[in-house]
Amino acid sequence: MADLRGKVAIVTGSSRGIGKAIALDLANQGAYIVLNGRNETRLAEAKKAVLAIHKNVVVCCCDVSKKEGGELLIKAAIKAFNRLDILVNNVGVSSRGGVADLKPEVFESVFSSNLMGSINPTIPAIPELRKTQGSLVFISSLAGIRGLPGLSAYCSSKMALRAIAESIRIEEKKNNIHVGLIYVGITQIEHNKEAISADGSMVVLNNRENKKVQSTSYVAKRVSQNINKRKFTTTLTRIGRLNAFMAPRFPLLVERLILKNLHKFEEKSK
Repeated sequence: MADLRGKVAIVTGSSRGIGKAIALDLANQGAYIVLNGRNETRLAEAKKAVLAIHKNVVVCCCDVSKKEGGELLIKAAIKAFNRLDILVNNVGVSSRGGVADLKPEVFESVFSSNLMGSINPTIPAIPELRKTQGSLVFISSLAGIRGLPGLSAYCSSKMALRAIAESIRIEEKKNNIHVGLIYVGITQIEHNKEAISADGSMVVLNNRENKKVQSTSYVAKRVSQNINKRKFTTTLTRIGRLNAFMAPRFPLLVERLILKNLHKFEEKSK
């Protein structure tokens, strides 16, 4: 594990779940932490967890799906610690429902969170990351490898992150900014985690309690490995790596496999 003492890391959507786990893992390596989210109560609990590791943590309660929120977050990090070494774009929301049933507003909401929620902090962060030759990480999903039934808005928003990551990786090569893209599989969720339904309302997802579900702490460790090794893509789970290999090479075969297992996709998406 690399020594991140004195490095400053922002993790968006870090009041709970994967984001909180990433923040704690980076804190355990000595990184100074900037927590972000929209719920002050959950952010306060996340801050307590980091304070149990060290004292170098601040909270920025703002909505990064808005331009002003992204700018405020980067300014808060610089004001508190006078530098930025790591930005983990983790914030996001999922959706459910077939395209024919979706209100267009669902796509707007999902893209606002998953896409603009990454772009808005990234743009003002890049000049700071150039100074430190730091890391810019995007948390994507195995659903971002190919379109899946009932997840069109979510899949397309996560696919877009790859295009952004690839562009920045080339543009900032001369400035030695590390760009990481993490394809996360099915992961533990906290109680009452919500997704956007076809009509735009929020629905509570079922708890995931089986051996094939990855823990948030495991995902966080893989994110840290990506940062420490300055890798581009990290794909979690064997089925994820198999999908990443097969989808571009054998698209019709992958489609047939999905059609054959539609009931499994429907069950896992609940």
